Amino acid sequence: MSRSLTTPCIHVCILDPDLGLCLGCGRTRDEIAQWGRLAESERLAIMADLDARLRQAHAALEDERP
Repeated sequence: MSRSLTTPCIHVCILDPDLGLCLGCGRTRDEIAQWGRLAESERLAIMADLDARLRQAHAALEDERP
């Protein structure tokens, strides 16, 4: 029986090379690569931090604009 994984993916995959994050979900490249191997508790812990990461990432991008 196959179970679907809990995921924050919204299918907007844009990896910012400077921030090191996907601007769609907020995960790092390493987190995305390891996602299927993580325990559910690890995925949920990462997901709990994603909103704050994305807010910081978007603020950093705004600061870079002229």
